[in-house]
Amino acid sequence: MQGATLRKLVLPVLGVGFLALPWLSGGANVVFSACVIIAIFAVMSYGLDIIVSDLGEVSLAHPVFFAGGAYVTSIASSRAGLDPLSTLVLSLLVVLVMAGAIAFVTLRLREFVFSLVTYAVSVVAMTVASNWAFLGGSDGVTGIPAFELFGHRALTDKQLWPVAWALLMATLYLVAAFRKSRLGHAAMTVHLNPALARMSGISPELVRMKVFLVSAPISASAGWLYAYQRAYISADVLTPYFLILMLTAVVLVGRRILLAPLLGVTLIILQERFLSYGAYVDRIILGTLLIMALSFLPRGLYGLVQDTISALRRPKNQPLEERQET
Repeated sequence: MQGATLRKLVLPVLGVGFLALPWLSGGANVVFSACVIIAIFAVMSYGLDIIVSDLGEVSLAHPVFFAGGAYVTSIASSRAGLDPLSTLVLSLLVVLVMAGAIAFVTLRLREFVFSLVTYAVSVVAMTVASNWAFLGGSDGVTGIPAFELFGHRALTDKQLWPVAWALLMATLYLVAAFRKSRLGHAAMTVHLNPALARMSGISPELVRMKVFLVSAPISASAGWLYAYQRAYISADVLTPYFLILMLTAVVLVGRRILLAPLLGVTLIILQERFLSYGAYVDRIILGTLLIMALSFLPRGLYGLVQDTISALRRPKNQPLEERQET
């Protein structure tokens, strides 16, 4: 009972500590900027994490949902003058329609073919964003106003940080609730044993559709806040960098661990912001991390730590002389 109570307190305590971290670190603008980006990219990655860790599929279309949230927000705020709450609702609705269409097309596809089709969606989306004048073409969308909601106006990353933190906390709560829900358990059943799922009256196709519709708005909400943080959105939000970052964040620490994508993004952003070797080298480092994680760390860094601790605790072999005497 005490252990369960302690576990319930861990996330709130960590959340409060994370909120205070930029101020505890000296309150420099670069720290607040890093924390905002970490929160946004972590939320973006949690959308993909549900698909990869719970459904067992690899969607390469999730940058489209992130970009969708960013584009809808930038256009609605700069051209229609909508406030952040309205742009959030509109972004989620548009992305839900997009996700429903993609999920319907890929309803019966699995694994390799599913990944190829979702990657094709990303390629098409980037081509459209780069050439469609309504989306700003290669110039992108500018003139995004500052974030202002309920009297809170965020002109700097320091002022935007509480909003980014709140979005991250809401996402963590949503992902945790999903994994405890009937849909979350059904997704795991479909992932581990589709035949058993059908025998239990679970439709794998319907479950995949529902999980896709849950995951897409999460990534879209990250794009919503990214538009305000960046104040400019172009087709570069659909570049492979965002896809590789999402995939690395999901697999680097370990799958189906609530804080894993957040920790993965934190490691990536800290390297890029404070130990950078230049944009091209940083991209190479990021790609190498993904290759290493997939090739040599199937259970992520968490699995590596577990194996190391188990090896250290394992009793040493009894000396040959002692075995002969006994």
